[in-house]
Amino acid sequence: MENRNYKGWLYLLPAVLFLGVFMVYPLIDVFIYSFEEGFHSASQTYYGIGLQNYSYVLRDPYFLQALKNTILLVAITVPLSTGIALVISVGLASIKGLRKLFQTVYFLPYVTNTLAVGLVFMILFQRTPYTDGFANMVIGWFGGGPVDFIDGPYWAKMFVLCFYTIWVVMPFKILVLTTALASVNETYYNAARVDGTSKFRIFTRITLPLISPTMFYLVITGFIGAFKAYSDAVALFGTDLNVAGMNTIVGYVYDMLYGNNGGYPSYASAAAIILFVIVLTITCINLLVSRKHVHY
Repeated sequence: MENRNYKGWLYLLPAVLFLGVFMVYPLIDVFIYSFEEGFHSASQTYYGIGLQNYSYVLRDPYFLQALKNTILLVAITVPLSTGIALVISVGLASIKGLRKLFQTVYFLPYVTNTLAVGLVFMILFQRTPYTDGFANMVIGWFGGGPVDFIDGPYWAKMFVLCFYTIWVVMPFKILVLTTALASVNETYYNAARVDGTSKFRIFTRITLPLISPTMFYLVITGFIGAFKAYSDAVALFGTDLNVAGMNTIVGYVYDMLYGNNGGYPSYASAAAIILFVIVLTITCINLLVSRKHVHY
């Protein structure tokens, strides 16, 4: 038995070393950086230990704007993308013959480069001296005036960012939910039909409880992915997100490290730790909620 345990740990050693070097150590290093006040990148020196970095970040208007954008992005895109993906998946599950074809079509945006998709979205929504864009053309059909979704009002830019994020993440959710729906035992459905149960009640009482672990997984990963959003905003509004007012927390961390006003790893580390605490808190809340609403 001891020999087997030894072999098991030996097999796990490469993975443990990888996680330690590339995940655990950087996290500890970032945590230490976040408390080093006045850290100078060139000389690797600092003048004190304290909470000054956190105080600066939490009062920085750029960080507060990034926090607002990120929270709105999470609150809008995660429920909408999961709900729309569920509706489409239920529809695909009812199409027996062409299910695989439609799965492939819906999955294509997921394997497409996000920057390329962002460029297409920018072309569709951006106003230029030559055209108002396809989106404004559609708005014009209903009697509305043109809107500059890329360089215009905040709500318009947030709409495009949310629309783009939902478009990018939804294919993966559709694929996962379609697979989950296909794995539900038909015996439950047959028994419910014999009893004359309505389709809506079958869906709410049988389908949803049985796929609730998959739904919970998509919600958790959706929250984490939305909080880490950065490339989506860059693809739509360029690299200077602070000027556009569309920066995210991850973008703020990147700007503090490598942006035009960068070179402040302590501020970036403090912002990264704040993001880590937010994601960890929401994940723990979701885990507590899942105990009552997820059926394993």
